[in-house]
Amino acid sequence: MDDAGGLPREMRAAVYRGVNDVRVETVPVPAIGAGELLIRVATCGICGTDLKKIHTGSHAAPRIFGHETAGTVAAVGAGAGNFRVGERVMVFHHIPCRACFYCRKRTFAQCATYKRVGVTAGFEPAGGGFAEYVRVMDWIVRDGGVVRVPDGVPLEQAAFVEPVNTCLKGVKMLGLEADDTVLVIGQGPIGILLATLAARTGATVLTSDLYAERHRIAAGFGLRHPMDAGKEDVATRARAATEGRGADAVMVAVGGNGLIGTAMDAVRPGGKVMLFAQTQHGEASFDPGAVCMDEKSLIGSYSAAVDIQDEGARLVLDGYANGFDLTRLISHRFPLEQAVEAIQVASHPTAESMKIMIEPEAR
Repeated sequence: MDDAGGLPREMRAAVYRGVNDVRVETVPVPAIGAGELLIRVATCGICGTDLKKIHTGSHAAPRIFGHETAGTVAAVGAGAGNFRVGERVMVFHHIPCRACFYCRKRTFAQCATYKRVGVTAGFEPAGGGFAEYVRVMDWIVRDGGVVRVPDGVPLEQAAFVEPVNTCLKGVKMLGLEADDTVLVIGQGPIGILLATLAARTGATVLTSDLYAERHRIAAGFGLRHPMDAGKEDVATRARAATEGRGADAVMVAVGGNGLIGTAMDAVRPGGKVMLFAQTQHGEASFDPGAVCMDEKSLIGSYSAAVDIQDEGARLVLDGYANGFDLTRLISHRFPLEQAVEAIQVASHPTAESMKIMIEPEAR
């Protein structure tokens, strides 16, 4: 193993020990094998799926979560491509096989290989970004899951490559055209990303949220058609903006099922409603006649897509110098020792909270 020398044997990590129980502990630095990399984590975003796992107990403990990860190569296993110690990278924690039935159908998130997590800070692999170091397994390295970050691009910007990929995938599934009108419900970080990417197609994008502060941030990304969801009827506004038809597409970027009905009311006959944040199984009510007789499509999009990986990475990494500065979405940065507080802030969003980052290199 080629390394810079002097790697520590132990590190700090935010360890999930059970439902709503995360503790900052000292754990071993993960060992790497042939074809693998060890990454020193600079920054890792807290994703809503991390919070779901912590709060619902959907995954057995102990684990170390965090998958929106960027940092520097700390050690290189034999045969791990041409990576070198000190290179700045971001890491995808899932990469599909590209050969199975689901990959052939381009439904990569359903691939059995994709469902295996290939980045870990110890215990059962779970992303590991809430730690000082992560081990990147061989198939992730071999099959393109490690992306180099150019000089001049902050690692915080690079940490958005994975979430931008997920959003770009969802937007592409809608097949938007320049004369379409899109409504994005929710203007947290993911909602703003979805709306911004939808606007790049030329479509008119309407946005709704309860918080004026979030609309002000969205305006900085060129989103100019806000709705106050606390004071306005979103479906009525969507129809008023489209000669009474309703939006051509509606994206639901808020967790929970309460807004599915609103989205179905706001979309036109023959339009599409995309569920983007409904990551928990359960039941929800909607009018089946709207799907059948009004021909409204209810679809979902989950996780990243490998076939747009290069496009998404270029959008984030090249875009930083061209005004697509996603670090503007970051409202809070916490050192690793304050990871529990970071998770609490992310779990109870307010008007002032947007993207929450855990940054192990902050001292």
